[in-house]
Amino acid sequence: MSDQTFTHPDHASISSFGPARATVSGTPMNAEELAQTHAFWRACNYLALGMIYLQDNPLLREPLKPEHIKNRLLGHWGASPALAFVYTHMNRAIRKHDLDAIFLAGPGHGAPGVLGPIYLEGSYSEIYPDKSLDEDGLQAFFKQFSFPGGIGSHCTPETPGSIHEGGELGYVLSHACGAAFDNPELIVTAVVGDGEAETGPLATSWHINKFLNPVRDGAVLPVLNLNGYKINNPTLLARIGHEELSKLFEGYGWTPLFVEGSDPDTLHQAMAATVDHAVEHIRAIQRAARATGVVERPRWPMIVLRTPKGWTAPAEINGHQVEGSWRAHQVPMADVKTHPAHLQLLESWLKSYQPETLFDAAGAPVAAIRQFTPTGLRRMGSNPHANGGRLKKALRLPDFRDYGMEVPEPGRIEAENTRPLGVLLRDVMKANLRNFRVFGPDENTSNKLNAIYEVSKKFWIESSLPEDADGGELAVDGRVMEMLSEHTLEGWRAIF
Repeated sequence: MSDQTFTHPDHASISSFGPARATVSGTPMNAEELAQTHAFWRACNYLALGMIYLQDNPLLREPLKPEHIKNRLLGHWGASPALAFVYTHMNRAIRKHDLDAIFLAGPGHGAPGVLGPIYLEGSYSEIYPDKSLDEDGLQAFFKQFSFPGGIGSHCTPETPGSIHEGGELGYVLSHACGAAFDNPELIVTAVVGDGEAETGPLATSWHINKFLNPVRDGAVLPVLNLNGYKINNPTLLARIGHEELSKLFEGYGWTPLFVEGSDPDTLHQAMAATVDHAVEHIRAIQRAARATGVVERPRWPMIVLRTPKGWTAPAEINGHQVEGSWRAHQVPMADVKTHPAHLQLLESWLKSYQPETLFDAAGAPVAAIRQFTPTGLRRMGSNPHANGGRLKKALRLPDFRDYGMEVPEPGRIEAENTRPLGVLLRDVMKANLRNFRVFGPDENTSNKLNAIYEVSKKFWIESSLPEDADGGELAVDGRVMEMLSEHTLEGWRAIF
């Protein structure tokens, strides 16, 4: 644990940033790795900003002119730097721990912060060769972002490595849990936006930790990014005190790990130490359960990352705060094409990331950046778990006609319409015990589907009472998943 303590005596103090404060102490990166990590993140931020603004001159090899700017500026800057920050640190963890991991971005319109690292790791160019790792490819990448027929401002299905779109807020944790089911080595990193955290589907989906079996399932690592604002309003979770926030997630059954600040050097070290700690905690939980076969509900780790909204943007524009403000949510300066002073400010902002040190003469990412990323299928943009169903398994299905009712003539027999479906589902589950589950909001019995319990019981790793045994339907290895939140069930089912 860190020797530093959190001091949040009032709500005003929560908005202050500076050197990192963190639950986990340590500086795991040497100077070279820290510089490499920061360079990769700077490159991500440069790409995110370029996607929003530029249609030409992608590497600023000539002075920025109005004709280099897109005619219509669309995109969201506010969440992008933090998304890229988490992606950056998962890249480091994948290489260090040889992880099988994928990345889900919950904040709406957060695509620039995800597309950038996917492009840098080479996954994007492999699927879309016209977005090549050179100056021409980078120009096409910039120009087609938020452009008709081009690249969506959400993490759309066309985005390599994306199985969560992010526009309909609230489903990132349920989708992450569905991806982790029956994938025991997979870690699903799910970034939750603090605006998104105010939705009903997201609020109920914190309970996914009660449905992940550490023996047979993978793990979900939630990262709640508190940047403080929605479109132009403060967010609720960013304005409550540290103790209350910590107790909230402890009450949900998580082990919250806090990382706060805005100074890149200290925050990189704090995040690296925290992610390492979280990965080791996850692996320890899984090792213990798999060695003993004893399944109890773990207190999985989660990360609360508090960073400024629009991190690394200009502090002020026209006397108004931008970085750390709701003004950074979308396009901080929409008039750069017609406002010379703002065009000059945008050029300075882009150059602050030092693109000349990040891309070589041909416009490709420099060797240090390419070496920072995982390789092959370990890249999150290329992971088979998140690309086009490469790991899908066909179900062994009985002939549905065998479950029909013989009706010799109308109006002569009575039969329940859903009970035969329960028998069909029972037989499907029996033939596919490793890759089939039934999801229901506490209605399988009332809907006459209870034949499925002849093959598999309801999953349950919470505490049990003697009367629970009367029905005999609860089990730690059950494959019938019941929770009253239909939002969460739909999220699980959509991805599983």
